[in-house]
Amino acid sequence: MAAQFGRRLRKGATTTAVAAVAVAALSASGAPGTPLVGDSGDPQPTGTAPSPDSGAATGNSPYYTDLPPLNTPDKPGTSTNLPVTGRAESGIPASILAAYKKAEQTIAGSDAACRLPWQLLAAIGKVESGHARGGRVDANGTTFSPILGPVLDGRGFAMIKDTDNGAYDGDSTHDRAVGPMQFIPSTWATWGQDGNGDGRKDPNNIYDAALAAGRYLCAGSRDLSVAADLDRAVLSYNHSDAYLRTVRSWFEYYKRGTHEIPDGTGTVPPGLGGGTDPSPNPNTPGASPSPTPPPSSKPKPPKPGGSTPTSPKPTPPTPPPSRTVARLENAGTGALTATAGDAFAERIKVRAEDKLGGSLAKASVTFTIAGDTDATFTGGKTAVTLLTGADGTVTAPVLKAGEKTGRFTVRAVATGRSLPAVTYSATVTARRADAIARTDDKELTAAPGTEFADTVEVKATYKDAVAAGVAVTATMITDAEQPAENDKGPYFKDADGKTVRTLTDLTTDADGILKLPKIYADDAEGTYKLRLTTEGGATIVIELGIEAPTASQAPEPPAV
Repeated sequence: MAAQFGRRLRKGATTTAVAAVAVAALSASGAPGTPLVGDSGDPQPTGTAPSPDSGAATGNSPYYTDLPPLNTPDKPGTSTNLPVTGRAESGIPASILAAYKKAEQTIAGSDAACRLPWQLLAAIGKVESGHARGGRVDANGTTFSPILGPVLDGRGFAMIKDTDNGAYDGDSTHDRAVGPMQFIPSTWATWGQDGNGDGRKDPNNIYDAALAAGRYLCAGSRDLSVAADLDRAVLSYNHSDAYLRTVRSWFEYYKRGTHEIPDGTGTVPPGLGGGTDPSPNPNTPGASPSPTPPPSSKPKPPKPGGSTPTSPKPTPPTPPPSRTVARLENAGTGALTATAGDAFAERIKVRAEDKLGGSLAKASVTFTIAGDTDATFTGGKTAVTLLTGADGTVTAPVLKAGEKTGRFTVRAVATGRSLPAVTYSATVTARRADAIARTDDKELTAAPGTEFADTVEVKATYKDAVAAGVAVTATMITDAEQPAENDKGPYFKDADGKTVRTLTDLTTDADGILKLPKIYADDAEGTYKLRLTTEGGATIVIELGIEAPTASQAPEPPAV
């Protein structure tokens, strides 16, 4: 962003043609890094307030119009007496340069046909924020303070009413472009990326912003090695022919060579400084004007014959009509079933189509988990937004079941579009065991009216692996052909000390082990059965005996 809007220099008679001549004049003068200015010498917002354009990443906000030096950085054969500005301008702060290159590599891996060059991101980053204020970012690539464009309230710039309730730009009335790549909040909501893998999409993080800018530039199946596609991409970022020329100038400059410099030491465009606003709106009360370069640094464009040269206004390439999502459909997702705590083996997959039924790449799809469930996507998220691939399909992250059993729903919708959702039903079943056995073989007996000395301990397994968290039911049963709960013999006690012969709230521990509560004997001697049944159908029957002690076992009478 800069204090230059790129459509006309001053309200009134001066048109974009003057801006074009100014660029040509500056190039001819050999003056490096000089912004286009009005007659007063101060950077001016140019052009009438345009209508909001949802197709522009920056909302057609203003931008800095410094031009690169005429000297080629480090080009073989160049004079060693390069101006200081040339060397300084070709340097890119380390974290910023790393972010541009990482974005190029990431997109090359997922959209190789786009052929995104990192130098294009560098050119846009230079024009939008001076490479995040000369590389003033922390170790994670996040700016020390937010970079905000002017308030887009229609006074000299576009009129874009608030779309994010101030979440990104701190303004709940109008939007402002945000971050080193200057995305307006509504565009970031669709195109925001997590470029540094910290689980957040932060427009003030250079890794996130650079990757988002790259994906935005690659939209619509563009091939950026083709000049016309590159021009369309830049114009989609900011609909201004002057903006296109400025970005193109820096793009060509960085292609000829650059070098890494320490973070925080980069050249900061006039007016950017250390504040949060890279281009104060001169029409906003209290806004500070951009600093005016000293007279010695101002270029003196030649004026042959004392008249101002003119040139026809160039016509920017017209972006092709964009294809939009007309429908989403299931792309072959099978049944979604998993045991509590396990990952679903099946992945949810959808296809985006245009109105002609063709597969649509780079369509934004949001997957959301709904219902009474604690299931999540990988990373603990309940909603994720992804882009479709070249074949128009996108697969949701792995779905992981929680501990709640039952059915829930996953919905896939076209992000920001009022289209029918694709709905998937998922089921979480209880943990299971296919085998259960005692951990010892001790005989379990007790005298009438006493308690069993030994604890009943069992271990549950599923496919020979530990079955943790499996529900178990314990019942004292009769010896009939169709066993029922017994009404005599061994028993448990509930929390109130009452006799019960069935327990249901039992669960194996992390090792698949279950230790039953204390078992008591009534006065009815005999052999009884205890049945344990797991979720999944594994069963074991254990014998319990109640018998009076023999004479040899009976305690001796007290001495008299």
